[in-house]
Amino acid sequence: MSLELKSSLYEMDYQLWLDQTVKQLRSHDFNNIDLDNLIEEIESLGKSDKRAISSYLRKLCEHLLKLNYWTSEREVCFRGWDIEITNFRLQIQAILEDSPSLRNYLDENFAREYGNGRKLFLKASGLNLAGASHFCSPHPKSLSQSGRGTSIRLPFSLFGRRGW
Repeated sequence: MSLELKSSLYEMDYQLWLDQTVKQLRSHDFNNIDLDNLIEEIESLGKSDKRAISSYLRKLCEHLLKLNYWTSEREVCFRGWDIEITNFRLQIQAILEDSPSLRNYLDENFAREYGNGRKLFLKASGLNLAGASHFCSPHPKSLSQSGRGTSIRLPFSLFGRRGW
């Protein structure tokens, strides 16, 4: 099969392209595989998990901040926030069980996602940045510094009772 035909199948009918590629892999028909698009798809799988981890971590931080600091809404929203926190922890845990090597990515991107979650929390709560710095650190350096015995400590646990 020509490269143009392989590539056009990928563009015209993604599911058919997937089915055909799996069939070719299983039958060891490596000469006819649309290798360029297969490589692109495999690379995007890793990016997808990284984006998901970042998103869940950002949402987890945001909801933990809401739960701990948005006292005027806590009574009404506690149950929903608590459910979301549990869900985000479970989603992160599931990804890490499938890909334990992403723990490093989680730690490396913690400061950025905590900062983003903090911004979302401050926007939702209406609290100002200057007034919030005394109770929620704007710059924890890493996940390990956020509650596991190091100098920068958040007053809540990202890990829950049982850890990741």
